[in-house]
Amino acid sequence: MGALARALLLPLLAQWLLRAAPAPAPAPFTLPLRVASASSSGAAPTPGPGPPAEPRADGLALALEPAGGAANFLAMVDNLQGDSGRGYYLEMLIGTPPQKLQILVDTGSSNFAVAGAPHPFVDSYFDTERSSTYRPKGFDVTVKYTQGSWTGFVGEDVVTIPKGFNSSFLVNIATIFESENFFLPGIKWNGILGLAYATLAKPSSSLETFFDSLVAQAKIPNVFSMQMCGAGLPVAGSGTNGGSLVLGGIEPTLYKGDIWYTPIKEEWYYQIEILKLEIGGQSLNLDCREYNADKAIVDSGTTLLRLPQKVFDAVVEAVARASLLYIQPMMGAGLNYECYRFGISPSTNALVIGATVMEGFYVVFDRARKRVGFAASPCAEITGAPVSEISGPFSTEDIASNCVPALPLNEPILWIVSYTLMSVCGIILLILIILLLLPFRCRHLPPDPEVVNDESSLVRHRWK
Repeated sequence: MGALARALLLPLLAQWLLRAAPAPAPAPFTLPLRVASASSSGAAPTPGPGPPAEPRADGLALALEPAGGAANFLAMVDNLQGDSGRGYYLEMLIGTPPQKLQILVDTGSSNFAVAGAPHPFVDSYFDTERSSTYRPKGFDVTVKYTQGSWTGFVGEDVVTIPKGFNSSFLVNIATIFESENFFLPGIKWNGILGLAYATLAKPSSSLETFFDSLVAQAKIPNVFSMQMCGAGLPVAGSGTNGGSLVLGGIEPTLYKGDIWYTPIKEEWYYQIEILKLEIGGQSLNLDCREYNADKAIVDSGTTLLRLPQKVFDAVVEAVARASLLYIQPMMGAGLNYECYRFGISPSTNALVIGATVMEGFYVVFDRARKRVGFAASPCAEITGAPVSEISGPFSTEDIASNCVPALPLNEPILWIVSYTLMSVCGIILLILIILLLLPFRCRHLPPDPEVVNDESSLVRHRWK
């Protein structure tokens, strides 16, 4: 990478970190990403893979001009409810006759699952006995997240998304019958829609994901985009902030300026490459591999910006050194302090660009071209002032040529290695069984007068 490399600056202003921070405001975070050249919304380079859709912007279908019969992209505007703290969710109709559920949108997992039994924290669940189109697949699946887990029966049924599609689609769906710390108090959703790649799907990548099924059946481009409008808005009370999930295209009215793209480094999570992180215009001066240890992902199902422990410690130290905030641990909920929400937390296994960051942007998941795009979101404003901005390009001569550490073995390779080891163990076990059985077979042969039958004599004979 040299001076010609371009990168994306994502300054996250004080309002992003502190929902109601008093003056003076903290200096912004800057997260440069390794990116492709910027393209304006009106450009039309050579189209990427996927069904044709006219007109096109950056190879994607424009939501203002629906691609055809199955999808109505304009109806997808404002189809999300929720906020970063409790998740953004989409209304779906499942089964025949349809049962209405609210489904959490999660770009950090790949399974589609709904509550399949009553639970204290959900107001409704999918009853498979009431659906004439439900078909069980005969096996269970367990999915574990950073927080929480669930186990469910895997089946298939028809699903309709009222705001956006005028037909139903047959998809794989897990009905959750057991969970731990997954459904939480105060949530408004009763299922989860994993929009990451099939590599992460459980029990294996052979289980087709919801979005892969949608692309094939609705014949939409292999892309979706999200606008989450919680930035700058209060999260207290019963109201929700909402947003938009455009499945199959981009919506020009949901962003301002250009969309800046950064490559997807690996197709499992939406893994990208962070070059550096700045506080108040000053770099943390960490090796860029620290930001990507062991991965950096874009995940709408995570609330905060999660940083590897070494990066998190450096950020807290830099903020305190700049006298922007006074940070002290919260020892109890009954303390008489005026508290503000600081949108970062430490992580043991990844840098996660979560919902509190995504709320500042219109985020495009362009799977067809293997890239993630960021553009300024007009709903991320406080009294008319934007809480985030994008600028560039800038020189990256001071950045290492490779900021992504060697990737761990992905799931398909792990399965191959596992089956190989099992086969080797099976062969060894078979040989041992044969060797154990051979002496017993010999004892049943006709007696030989030259053979000593006394056991003790036989042992002595062998040692001679």
